[in-house]
Amino acid sequence: MRLPDAVVGDAQTSGFAWDVLTDLVDVGNRMAGQEGERRGAAVVRDAFAEAGLRDPHVEEFDVPGWWRGSSSLEIHEPHHRVHEGQQDVLALPGCPSGEATGRVVDVGDGTYDEFEAAADDLDGAVALASSDTPEDADRWIHRMEKYVNAADHGAVAFLFRNHVEGSVPPTGEVGYHQRPGPIPALGVSREAGARLARYAEEGCEVTVSVDCRNEPTTSRNVVADVGPRGPEDRGEAGETGGAEEAVLLTAHVDAHDVSDGANDNGAGSALVAEVGRLLTDVDLDTRVRCITFGSEEIGLWGAYHAAETLDLDSVKCVVNLDGACSSRSLRVGSNGFESVEAVFDDVTDEMDAPLSTDDTVSPHGDQWAFVQEGVPAVMTSTASETSGRGWGHTHADTLDKLDSRDLRDVAVLVAEAVARLASDDVETPHRSRAEMARAIDDGYEQELKMGGRWPYDDLD
Repeated sequence: MRLPDAVVGDAQTSGFAWDVLTDLVDVGNRMAGQEGERRGAAVVRDAFAEAGLRDPHVEEFDVPGWWRGSSSLEIHEPHHRVHEGQQDVLALPGCPSGEATGRVVDVGDGTYDEFEAAADDLDGAVALASSDTPEDADRWIHRMEKYVNAADHGAVAFLFRNHVEGSVPPTGEVGYHQRPGPIPALGVSREAGARLARYAEEGCEVTVSVDCRNEPTTSRNVVADVGPRGPEDRGEAGETGGAEEAVLLTAHVDAHDVSDGANDNGAGSALVAEVGRLLTDVDLDTRVRCITFGSEEIGLWGAYHAAETLDLDSVKCVVNLDGACSSRSLRVGSNGFESVEAVFDDVTDEMDAPLSTDDTVSPHGDQWAFVQEGVPAVMTSTASETSGRGWGHTHADTLDKLDSRDLRDVAVLVAEAVARLASDDVETPHRSRAEMARAIDDGYEQELKMGGRWPYDDLD
């Protein structure tokens, strides 16, 4: 173990991480580029300072902002009804303001095959697609793909119906790096969506109305270091530091405006602060840079900002935390970087803790901004019976769904893994951009191009 027994004991008895998480969820709306995200960043900066991290500071950058107005869904036939409360309908960020009327065409789970099968019916229609992905699909199909497919097939509006019950319509970005998107879009609850699907079988006409603003704004990352000083650091006597390499420990602090963002991703941000705090009492060979990103939910803008402003050759690896408090069972998406996955394997084996892994190169999560450049980067989350979207991106992602004991156990596992990754004994080879481009599945390549995020045009 790299962690001294006293550090493990501290982690298991301290309320620091839970207090940080509580402060974050009590901010409320932490939507990217808005006042709540700024307040959330301030919570993290103060937590970094309290944890004893070096030089906690905020870095600002420009993003395309989106502000929610009022939305409604009016069913004209076969039975008149108006949905205008947030328990039924929510606009999807990145879509434009507008109103559209058309017949509802149910495209099931919104797979590419289902859109092709309904192609003759979608022109001038309102497309209705589930948030679920069928079990026989070879990958998760993102809502943005379903939205773009709807627009490309001539739909005048898009309805994204939740597959999770409980009157919790889903929200989530659809514009990404091509904001605003072409057509109005609403998330609808499972219950309202099931009714629409039933009505669509006999003929259903609706009007979708979205009021929102798409305007430039400012987002922010919060940064601090622990361990040996880097070359840009200065000590009390003014001497420059010398540790070139850094392990990045990251999460995103922003959350959708309808939610407290407890598991997605207040818990990740609280864990970054807690793991940083624990590592202040560990003898590290390599410095650890703790970063909470802004604007993950609308296109990974904070991660891209960091990747573009850091010397990536000096980044040893990235451990990104997202959705890491649904249980005590770690899940690591390694993106094929076996050297980092092996460290988590060893840690969980030695601590008799469960671990699930996936080596698919995935563009979802802040680690992608580094993965695309060949930097070893993993997505670290937790697995549970409610894994998947679950309460995420709904107003039900609240503190009461989480357990402080899970947060403590995950903090110990991650702190031990990061301490080992910061050891001179562990090597984490980088890959070339060409190697990463070849490693991406055709499906994810298609998704990235649809969202305007394909980074390899120079290699095509």
